[in-house]
Amino acid sequence: MRLQVMSVSHEFRNGSVRPALEGVSLTVEEGQFVALVGPSGCGKSTLLRLCANLLQPTRGQITLDGQPPAHAVTQRQIAWLAQSPALLPWLTALQNVELAGRFHNVQRETRLSPREALEMVGLADAAGVYPHALSGGMQQRLALARLLTQEAALWLMDEPFAALDELTRERLTLELAEIWGRLRPTVVWVTHNIHEALRLADRVVVFSPAPGRLRADVAVDLPRPRVESDAAYQALLRQLRAALQGLPAADELLEAR
Repeated sequence: MRLQVMSVSHEFRNGSVRPALEGVSLTVEEGQFVALVGPSGCGKSTLLRLCANLLQPTRGQITLDGQPPAHAVTQRQIAWLAQSPALLPWLTALQNVELAGRFHNVQRETRLSPREALEMVGLADAAGVYPHALSGGMQQRLALARLLTQEAALWLMDEPFAALDELTRERLTLELAEIWGRLRPTVVWVTHNIHEALRLADRVVVFSPAPGRLRADVAVDLPRPRVESDAAYQALLRQLRAALQGLPAADELLEAR
C-alpha cells in the first residue's frame, strides 16, 4: 500500500488552538519500512492517527493507494500496534489471536492461521497461556501475532516496544525485521530511539519540535541484520543525531552521503 501525505497540517482545538503538524509532505512506497523520530510532542503519533482515519487533517490530504484512509479502514487494510498490547486477560494467547481474525472477518485463503502466527512470533508453546503469565516482551509478541492474522497492507506502529527493557527491545526489533522481510507490508513506525529506527527502517524521517515539520529524510541503505559497530551505521547515527539537534552539520552530512 502506497501512502501519500500532502501538505498536511493539524490543529487541536479545545478552547485554544494548539498546532501539532504544519505542512508535512511524505510518501511511503508499497512495502517500505519508514521510521518517524523526533522529540515528544512533535506530531509523530498525530500523523499516525491521521493515516488511520482516527483524526482528520486541518489542511492538506492523505491518501492510501490513491483513496482516503476511510476506504482502507472499511477494507480492513490498516493494522495498529501501540505501546500497550491491549490483550483480553480472560482469553488465552491463542484465543486473543483468534478473536482478531473473527473481528476483522479475514477470509482470504492465504491468511495466516492463529497458530501459524503464534509460531512466527515464537509463542507456539504458549497457546494455552493467559496474558498475565507472559512477560512484557511475550505480550508484545502476542499483540504482533494478532496483527499478523489481519494481513493488513499497512502497519501503523506507535512505539510498541517503548516499555520494554533494552535487551528485549533489541531482540524484538530483530525479530520484527525478519517478519517484515517475509511479509513485506508497508510500515510506518514511531519511535524516540534512533538505534531502533536504524535497526528496522529503510528510511528515517526526522521531525522538528511542535508544530511538527520534516527536518530530514534519511535513506538507510544498510544490509540486514544491521551491525552497530559498522562504520556506515555509525555515520548514519551521527547524521540522525545532528538532524534531531537541528545542527547545521545535519545538512552537510546529508549532502556528503
